[in-house]
Amino acid sequence: MHDTEITIKLTSDEALVLSDWLARVQMTDLSRLVDDPAAWAPIHRLAGTLDKALPAIFAADYAERLDAARRRLKESMGSFAEEQDD
Repeated sequence: MHDTEITIKLTSDEALVLSDWLARVQMTDLSRLVDDPAAWAPIHRLAGTLDKALPAIFAADYAERLDAARRRLKESMGSFAEEQDD
């Protein structure tokens, strides 16, 4: 079973927001958050895959695109997103 791959499907907004979050998380002291060394392999693989699949991360208007994606995702989450902001 260890050779079986899992496919995860994300919208472009989800992928952009997740890519940004992973990049920020990787630049922090992750030892507090990631206490299992084995977790680093999938974290790096996911981040790398997103980076390759998202040309928008290199766009001059990246910040605006990211903000717009965040807004759309929050809107799609309705009251759940509002509860998380509190």
